[in-house]
Amino acid sequence: MQTIRSAIAEAAGSPYWLADARIIQDGALARVDIRIEDGRIAALAPLGTATGGISLDGGQVWPGLVDGHTHLDKGHIWPRMKNATGDFAGAIAAVMADRGAAWTAEDIAARADFALRAAYAHGTVAIRSHIDSYLPLARTTWPVFAELRARWAGRIALQMSSIAPLDRFAGPEGDELADLVQKHGGALGMVTRLTGGIHAALPAEFQPMLDHFFSLAEARGLDLDLHVDESGETGARALREIALTATRRKFKGRIQCGHCCSLSLQPDEFAQETIAALAEAGIDIIVLPMCNMYLQDRMPGRTPRWRGVTLVHEMRAAGLRVSLASDNTRDPFYAYGDLDMVEVYREATRILHLDHPMGAWPDAVSAIPAEAMGLKGYGRIQAGATADLILFSARGMTEWLSRPQSDRIVLRAGRVLEAKLPDYRELDAVLGVSPG
Repeated sequence: MQTIRSAIAEAAGSPYWLADARIIQDGALARVDIRIEDGRIAALAPLGTATGGISLDGGQVWPGLVDGHTHLDKGHIWPRMKNATGDFAGAIAAVMADRGAAWTAEDIAARADFALRAAYAHGTVAIRSHIDSYLPLARTTWPVFAELRARWAGRIALQMSSIAPLDRFAGPEGDELADLVQKHGGALGMVTRLTGGIHAALPAEFQPMLDHFFSLAEARGLDLDLHVDESGETGARALREIALTATRRKFKGRIQCGHCCSLSLQPDEFAQETIAALAEAGIDIIVLPMCNMYLQDRMPGRTPRWRGVTLVHEMRAAGLRVSLASDNTRDPFYAYGDLDMVEVYREATRILHLDHPMGAWPDAVSAIPAEAMGLKGYGRIQAGATADLILFSARGMTEWLSRPQSDRIVLRAGRVLEAKLPDYRELDAVLGVSPG
């Protein structure tokens, strides 16, 4: 790979061929030659078209990857605030404590920028971050992320979504939060649990609050991005109600629902009804397999019986767009991770059985989240697209999935990206502790 890296660097912006590359096309690996000119993909040609150029010797080429669900404001606080129990309730308690004690504009910006630099070096081109939107802190946090979005423009397309319990949007606070989201060009997001609770049986006031939440978005022309049914409680059935509400109200914006874990424990008839309602409403689903497998069904001294993830195969079979994403990074909700979408896809393949056949599942970390986020021209290898690519020495998928692909070459506009992964030691002064 070093020879390939050097050859592309020597091209120094001149047109060149990436010869004998494997790309994922129509759910299978296809061998092609790729022409790069002026930072864009000029042509995808049949293998053997290039009479010279840089041979990848059958190595794979992927588009720049899209991470549609993260929490950059929480990222990397684990060394400072661990989750003592490792479960969902422990995560909420730990984040609440850290948020109240340490989340200044400087603290949030430093940790989020560190995470973005890691994602950038791994080959990510777009990220959506959920932002804990509790007043008065939200008045500080949203401007921080607006500044980060401007600073990272041209490197990572950064989107933002609010996150707070549904009941937080029921009164005047909800109007202020929705206005804040609109002002900063974000998506309106919430969690379907109430303040102080977990994702369990729906309270009597759930539907009126949900309708009010929809009305906040409708009045401002906002898309929705929701944390839904993130538990193993069979009473957690908000997903179906969201779909029915969207259809009844003829909601015009995009809706993305994340987690949806409890659906895999529901009776088959209810699950099928819910998936049909999602398809009718045109709702996108985003799955966070590493975080949910880490948190769900955790009890001291007991081996987990359940993977904590939703019905991705059934959803895709019904025509739903299903994405995969990182979710949390080194915080009380997930103690690990580095915003590396290659890792996300590799682990998701094992957790969710995205193989035999692989089919179009790689689109779940590229084209599909890009579409769900409204990002045109992202996540695809096609003529005319910017040559934001990731080159791998791996040829087949078992080679690709068997190693972390640490020797990958990231191209941005056809040039080798020289960005390095940031050193965790940079965060010692920010966090006030070391190491994690």
